[in-house]
Amino acid sequence: MINEIKKTFDDAVNKIKKDVVPAIKNDYYPKFKEGLDQAYDKTMETVDGLMGNAARNCTFSASDLARDEFMLKGKFASNGYDWWWHSFTGHDRETGEEKAFFVEYFTVNPALAEDEPVLGQDPDNQEMGKKPSYVMVKCGAWGPNAKQLHRFFPWKDVKITPNAPFSLEAEDCYCSEGRIAGSVEISEEEAKLHPEWMCDAGKMKWNLSVDKKIAFNVGYGASKPVRMSEAFEMFWHAEGMKTEYTGMIEYDGREYIVRADDSFGYADKNWGSDFTSPWVWLSSNNLTSKKTGKRLMNSVFDIGGGSPGIGGFELPDKLLGAMYYEGTEMEFNFTKVWTEPKTRFECKETDTDIIWHIELQNAAYVMLTNVKCKKSDMLLINYEAPDGLKLHDRLWNGGNGEGIIKLYRKNGEKKELIDELYAKNIGCEWGEYDL
Repeated sequence: MINEIKKTFDDAVNKIKKDVVPAIKNDYYPKFKEGLDQAYDKTMETVDGLMGNAARNCTFSASDLARDEFMLKGKFASNGYDWWWHSFTGHDRETGEEKAFFVEYFTVNPALAEDEPVLGQDPDNQEMGKKPSYVMVKCGAWGPNAKQLHRFFPWKDVKITPNAPFSLEAEDCYCSEGRIAGSVEISEEEAKLHPEWMCDAGKMKWNLSVDKKIAFNVGYGASKPVRMSEAFEMFWHAEGMKTEYTGMIEYDGREYIVRADDSFGYADKNWGSDFTSPWVWLSSNNLTSKKTGKRLMNSVFDIGGGSPGIGGFELPDKLLGAMYYEGTEMEFNFTKVWTEPKTRFECKETDTDIIWHIELQNAAYVMLTNVKCKKSDMLLINYEAPDGLKLHDRLWNGGNGEGIIKLYRKNGEKKELIDELYAKNIGCEWGEYDL
């Protein structure tokens, strides 16, 4: 089956090169987009046939720990990244003030390992043509005193259990399905002397239990045959789009308590050879129903994507979305063509805010999402790609977004309002390459 899927993707790419690239050269963008969409749809229809009814009937909330495994094998070992992301809310032990935090375990290019971390933004490494190779522990917070802190390890100092259940350990930093822990401390002098570290000054320490409640499994787009084909430039799996965290955080001299019922947690991972541009992400499980006036305790939404790359070409304006509404699943997945997915989105930056307007549809539902986050509460988050380039210089990242979500059920040509939701503590991201 894997060879058949590889051939399908190869055939699609060859069709693009033959029929579509000449149109690009002649600036015929409509023909380019039409040809690209046709090639993509044909690919997905073929993959659907190979995968069978299992793919059609798979629920998106199905847990799949195999997708949380370490993925830097094959060509990704020397040109790939893999990261595990966690974000959550804590409360100041003394004042009760709410604050949103994040922790990420980022790995890149293990096959290029040296005795010390190889940093792609180091001018000496750039001059020698070295690509990055390290394990980075990233952490920080949003809102007042927002910052990102980075700690780098050489691969020889890292212990990884690659298969499910995955785990990673480097000195006091640890990540598994059930626990995350670690510490990062960067002085003001270090941050100024080392711009290649791409981080701020500060101190953070954490020890948290992790209980992943609801997954967003994107289906065969990240299934084992497609993962092994390494066809996409950026893969995604959210094993815990609704996750409960419990434990303690120390952040710049303050202690924060993280409680399961109001941690509003999120856990996912991405891996691949490059990032997407544009880059879109929204998620929250702090949702209040306008219909009942009550917080929904068994609900969460997640939207992500942009222009995913496949075979060296982009698929423009493709998002993956899921709404788990008190047990009812509403999925908007561009890889599942039989559900008639449609996407429209607009993201923009004003002087004070980042704003998202997203409309997702399938054959049965419509989801309208409008979100805003103050730039003063956000970070310009830093990543370098496996090739050493840092093209995302304005990738806005936050955890304090707020917005309105309207859910509709289709009834012929009409739409019936299911509910209107007020969302808080929204994890959010937006950026485009600065070319």
